Amino acid sequence: MPQIHILPTTLRNKIAAGEVIERPASVVKELIENSIDAESTEIRVEVLHGGKRLVRVSDNGIGMDREDAILCFERYATSKLLKEEDLFNVQTMGFRGEALASIASVAKVKLITASKNTHQGVSVDIQGGEVKEVKDSPSIGTTVEVRDLFFNTPVRRKFLKTNSTELLHIIEKVTEEALSHYEISFTLLSDNHEALNFPAASCVRERILQVYGNDFLNDLGEGNEEDGVIQMQSFVARDSFRSSKSHQFIFINRRPIRDSSIMHAVYRAYEGMLPSKKHPVFFLFVNINPRMVDCNVHPSKREVRFLDKEYIYNFIYTSIRNTLSHVSHPISYEPLSPSLGSDASPSHSVVSSFVSEPLDLGYKPSLSLLYLGESFIAFSDRGGVTLLDQHAAHERILYEKFLKGIDLASYRLLFPRQVRLSHKEYRIILEKSVILRDFGIEVEDFGSDTVVVRSLPDALREADIRGILSDIAAYILEGVSPDKDLKEALAAKIACHTSVRGKIVLTQEEVSRLLSELGGCQCPDSCPHGRPTRIFFSLDDLKKMFKRR
Repeated sequence: MPQIHILPTTLRNKIAAGEVIERPASVVKELIENSIDAESTEIRVEVLHGGKRLVRVSDNGIGMDREDAILCFERYATSKLLKEEDLFNVQTMGFRGEALASIASVAKVKLITASKNTHQGVSVDIQGGEVKEVKDSPSIGTTVEVRDLFFNTPVRRKFLKTNSTELLHIIEKVTEEALSHYEISFTLLSDNHEALNFPAASCVRERILQVYGNDFLNDLGEGNEEDGVIQMQSFVARDSFRSSKSHQFIFINRRPIRDSSIMHAVYRAYEGMLPSKKHPVFFLFVNINPRMVDCNVHPSKREVRFLDKEYIYNFIYTSIRNTLSHVSHPISYEPLSPSLGSDASPSHSVVSSFVSEPLDLGYKPSLSLLYLGESFIAFSDRGGVTLLDQHAAHERILYEKFLKGIDLASYRLLFPRQVRLSHKEYRIILEKSVILRDFGIEVEDFGSDTVVVRSLPDALREADIRGILSDIAAYILEGVSPDKDLKEALAAKIACHTSVRGKIVLTQEEVSRLLSELGGCQCPDSCPHGRPTRIFFSLDDLKKMFKRR
């Protein structure tokens, strides 16, 4: 008896939907890109319950006539490709003709549309991929309503996160599309409240200003490079860095993508400038001949393949390096040598010719200790030698203080600080404001994606509070490890931000206080991330090292 059989159409469509539609934000992305391809200048997104109950995208684009409105829900039905050669010259956001068919197979969908310059439109109702009703309906542009996503695939629905989390993913997608299409106005309403409102901008710089504010924009250097084949406008951090990769955007022909090779080129351009465990902020807007890039390598079109990967890599590296050389000065931090991996993260420190400085052991006759390199202190102890990592030690001390809420010495700001964040960060910080108050950080809503910081722990007196709040928001969005609760995770993150850095040379009194406080910790031998704070070598250990035993 044969064991191979052809899957029914409904099941095939649901499988295809699983490749394209992961969550409500995927629906928002696909519908917005259809609106962009329809030459829209205004796009309005409305969601209920984080998009689980409703996603509605309306535009003022060219619309469709009755025949196209019915046909567009068929798989592989598209107006954007006609022949095979077109697949290698894609100049639109969409091209496969899968999005509407995939959405309609797992939701209740209504399309209302009319061709431009006519008011006689059509309304098409589809449920679970089956057309239920087609009728005349006056319309301008196109509106697509998607209700009860995954209503007929409950297994998929149960994997969706909370309404708040799903909304944050939607905000991220709308923001991405708004950044890459600055000439279009975007509005996002969540549960009938305006979440985002970006009027049409005159340039990319103005759009970044709308999204992140003036202070954020002023931290970025702008570069424009062109060689006849590639053109790139870049905005890169000059001396403001983050503990996460939450402010890193790459757009190829206005399409948001992820690419490990480009990421590696960026990090390589920052060699000698990037602090340890920090990440740059950057926006790359790359335009390239469509024939040199293949967009058809991933169902959600987040990845691309380049015809000449090495050429692109060298162009990105050289362009950013040139931009940084004009807007930044070398920073005396540990240089990084990124490894080309899936996330293109920096892997280990090496000596770079970009930063040249004499080795200073920091020895003073009045001190009974010796500084070794960046942050290691050596001193005699218990008949041997102890090596102390002052940064890791301070992390442990602050972590336990933040976690216990003791000795934080929180002080009220004489002049409260207004901090402008992205809308996604703004919502997260307000949502978690009670936990932040336990750490001595008091924030209040000021509106327009701005919070007012009224008090801070003394440890944050000199810190970049906007950077800290931004990193906290990104950390929460990334998700906390199952073996930690949120308060523990945030305590570790803030402690790392505020602990003493390796370049700071402590006095004898400060080292003594550091050792005393470390000795009073519950877990003094490691930082919150598991790195050792101190290592002791006995005389026997030293003799063995010198092979005297």
